[in-house]
Amino acid sequence: MKRYWKVGEIAKLTGLTVRTLRFYNQIELFSPSGQTESGHRLYDESDLVRLQQLLSLKELGLSLDEIKSVLAGEQISPLEIVNLQMAKLKEQIKLQQKLLEQLQHVSKLMQGTAPITVEDFTQLLQAMKKNDEKLVIARQISWERHLDVLGHFLTEVNEETKLKEDNS
Repeated sequence: MKRYWKVGEIAKLTGLTVRTLRFYNQIELFSPSGQTESGHRLYDESDLVRLQQLLSLKELGLSLDEIKSVLAGEQISPLEIVNLQMAKLKEQIKLQQKLLEQLQHVSKLMQGTAPITVEDFTQLLQAMKKNDEKLVIARQISWERHLDVLGHFLTEVNEETKLKEDNS
C-alpha cells in the first residue's frame, strides 16, 4: 500500500514551512503526486526523494532556478547529489579539524613555558580566516536564496496587481 503525506506532515518531517512547500509547488519545483477529493496536496515517497535532492542541491549553493533545471534535466543522479553533499561536508569537517588543531597547539603553547611565535599566530589566523570565509560564503548564499524567494514573491504580487488593475 502506497503511503501519502499532507503538506503539513511534510513540513514537520523536513523542518520546512508549509509556505515554502507551497511556493516550491507554485514555481513547479516540488509538486505533489496527488490530491484528496477536497483538494489537499498529497506527497508520496518519490516526492520525498525529489525534496531530498532539492534540499541537497540548495545546500550546495545552487539557486532555485539552477535546481529546477538540474532536476528537470536529470543531469545529476540522486546518488551523485548525495555524494556531492558528502564531499562538501567532508571539506567542512577538514577545515574545522585544522582550526581545532591550530587552537590546541596555541593553547598548549600558552599553558607551557615555550614562547608563542608569530608563525604560531599566523597559522592560527590563516585557519580562522579560511573557516570565516566559508561561513561568509554560506551566509551570502543563504541571503541570495532568500532574496530569490522574495523576488519571486514580489514579481507575483506585481503581476496580480497589474492584472487586477487591467481588469478594472
